[in-house]
Amino acid sequence: MDMTTVADSGLLDTLQHEVAVFARRAEQTRLGGVGQVRNSMDRAAYLLLNRLDKEGPMGVKALAASMGIDSSTVTRQVAPLVDTGLVKRTSHPEDGRAVVLQLSPRGQSRLEEVRSSRRQLMAELTQDWAPEEREAFCSLLTRFNTALSSRMAAQGISGAETPTAS
Repeated sequence: MDMTTVADSGLLDTLQHEVAVFARRAEQTRLGGVGQVRNSMDRAAYLLLNRLDKEGPMGVKALAASMGIDSSTVTRQVAPLVDTGLVKRTSHPEDGRAVVLQLSPRGQSRLEEVRSSRRQLMAELTQDWAPEEREAFCSLLTRFNTALSSRMAAQGISGAETPTAS
């Protein structure tokens, strides 16, 4: 079923083009922030640390489910974070056999450093925007990401993480 009309096909062409340009630029710059912290943490690490910070300690399966990726991907992505001391593995308090991942104090500090740098970048990029424009952009981008995530999940595509506010 084609949901477009001739009237909005031009606008939708512009939208898909701008999303493609955004994706390319975001990947090129990794929207990593400013200063020495710029590009210092890859996207997978940032998303994993951010999720652990927002939701607290959890097992690999729970982390994978909350991010919409498979457990083997989480295991592979979290290994260097454990090796560098950003994430620590501990025993589950109720089931000592189960492993729980949690942000270490070093991970918390590093995450805040990266967030601060990225926050500064967003401030610079939107410095001439009114506060209500920033709010509208955040709201619409969240809505867009949620719709995209839902579509990916419905199609069984890995990576259908539900967006969360930072």
